[in-house]
Amino acid sequence: KLLSKIASEVVTLGRKKVKNCTFYEVDFEQDFDCQEVMHNVEVVFHCAARAHVMYDKELDPLGCYRQVNTKSTLALAEQAAVSGVKRFVFLSSIKVNGEITDVNKPFTEEVTSAPSDPYGLSKYEAELKLMELSESTGMEVVIIRPPLVYGPQVKGNFATLTKLAKSGFPLPLKLVTNNKRSLIALDNLIDFIMCCGDYQKTPQARNQVFLISDGDDTSTAELIEKIAHSHGKKALLLPVPASLLRVIAATFGKKVVADRILSSLQVDSSKARELLDWRPVVTMDEQLQKMLNK
Repeated sequence: KLLSKIASEVVTLGRKKVKNCTFYEVDFEQDFDCQEVMHNVEVVFHCAARAHVMYDKELDPLGCYRQVNTKSTLALAEQAAVSGVKRFVFLSSIKVNGEITDVNKPFTEEVTSAPSDPYGLSKYEAELKLMELSESTGMEVVIIRPPLVYGPQVKGNFATLTKLAKSGFPLPLKLVTNNKRSLIALDNLIDFIMCCGDYQKTPQARNQVFLISDGDDTSTAELIEKIAHSHGKKALLLPVPASLLRVIAATFGKKVVADRILSSLQVDSSKARELLDWRPVVTMDEQLQKMLNK
């Protein structure tokens, strides 16, 4: 819907053609030259990345992440700057901050230590290089770090939770009510990205980093109940202590999965709201309903 409104003004780069938009095929795993393509382009939204891989079989996973998420990002930004692009909006990741927070102690834009996760580290290194590039060229940079994004055709853990929640299968998560997870609806993320791309209306976003979320953090049990409710179902949750779930998960080599389900990951998105006067355009319940209708 977004691209259909402005398709005549959009140039897309990547592997997959976008309907009604001018398209150039680019493989960000290889060297490329998009400088001429970006001539007369005012804003670049860079969302392409090597996504987080749970069970990476690469011999050098960090090198693979750096090739796409760091090196190619900087190459594209350098070409954009030479082409006269005014603002470069980079979709980073909350993994730059980390994987887990204490309850009600959310991440802020400040990074206290470099990420240990290869995906997060490659994104963080890209952020640093983009800021350096902005200082040397004058091209504005905006960095966005979203947490888990959910919307139509969502994949990963959220897709798994959705499948389980609507199946009616009993889940041992009734007692997982003390953790808090920040999420961002796809509609909200798109709206915020476009807000950051409007360099004329948001000059205050220049060279800023933003953490963004729906602003309505949920526990794992509450999230499952919301997903089930959106499908006209009632979640069947069993009261199993989180400590026991962690022991079982560790026994079967699923500690990382357990951490994502049982732990908290909250972000403080007040900077986006206060500096840019941005507000979410949909609630979680509304986005879940839209997912059902797609």
